[in-house]
Amino acid sequence: MQSIRNAGIDRKTLVIFTSDNGGERFSYLWPLSGQKGDLLEGGIRVPAIVRWPGVVPANHVTQQMAITMDWTATMLAAAKVDSPAERSLDGMDLLPIVTGTRGVFDRTFFWRIYSQDAVRDGKWKYVRDGEVRRLFDLSFDQHEQADFSLKHPDVLQRLMSEFDKWNASMLPRPPARR
Repeated sequence: MQSIRNAGIDRKTLVIFTSDNGGERFSYLWPLSGQKGDLLEGGIRVPAIVRWPGVVPANHVTQQMAITMDWTATMLAAAKVDSPAERSLDGMDLLPIVTGTRGVFDRTFFWRIYSQDAVRDGKWKYVRDGEVRRLFDLSFDQHEQADFSLKHPDVLQRLMSEFDKWNASMLPRPPARR
């Protein structure tokens, strides 16, 4: 940050500080379960800090769900550069969110890593780890302890179907780690 200030470009520079996924083994993630390398909230939920004086209000906090791929679209929008017409971006422009001109809205996210799959849709989160399928209500159980798959089989089935549809549009899954 000091180098940006010294260069006199701090008011022209969008700074994004975030992580690619959850904390390492020594991270304290309570109340979240999981860690880097799995799809529980502790393995995927990370904070982000955005700084752009005169554009992004200081101390503005949002609970908007976002994903790392959103930052590409956001940086292109900040630079007033269109994304290539021949390629669609996986993420969305977050500038309206971080500037406070758009409110929080629901999004659906999909993940797959090794033998795990997950879908986050509003308060619901479906997680498959090997053959185990679970459904969590994150509105009151961020620790992902209460499995609602038997109580809400319709929600579980819907999220499984949405995952399968999304997954069919992706490249083949990489081979499992050994």
